[in-house]
Amino acid sequence: MTLSVAQIDRETDQLVAEWLTLPEVAARLDLSMGRAKQLLKDRKLLGVRRGGGGPQVPAVFLDGKDVMKGLPGTLSVLRDSGYDDVESLRWLFTPDDSLPGSPVDAIKAGRHTEVKRRAQALAF
Repeated sequence: MTLSVAQIDRETDQLVAEWLTLPEVAARLDLSMGRAKQLLKDRKLLGVRRGGGGPQVPAVFLDGKDVMKGLPGTLSVLRDSGYDDVESLRWLFTPDDSLPGSPVDAIKAGRHTEVKRRAQALAF
């Protein structure tokens, strides 16, 4: 299976403060490159192309040596709601006054159940 990664637009790119290349992700998670790519294929992580390079992942998606708790489930719900990778990224990083902060901030703060509930509502 070939790794298919979407090209990101400038507006969405600017929502993310820090990006990591796939080799950086592999190093931070103490994984092989093959396993890091598998995380993208399995939709446990979300990576996009910025410029002409390979896939990059928002740094906030990593929590120490693990993927942020609640992120894989939220990505699955967004995909099931019809969101593509760029739309998912934009939704995760766009501030929402009712949370407060962005959905990714809420996931990081341990409120991933609330974020998944909101993501499920997007499909209706």
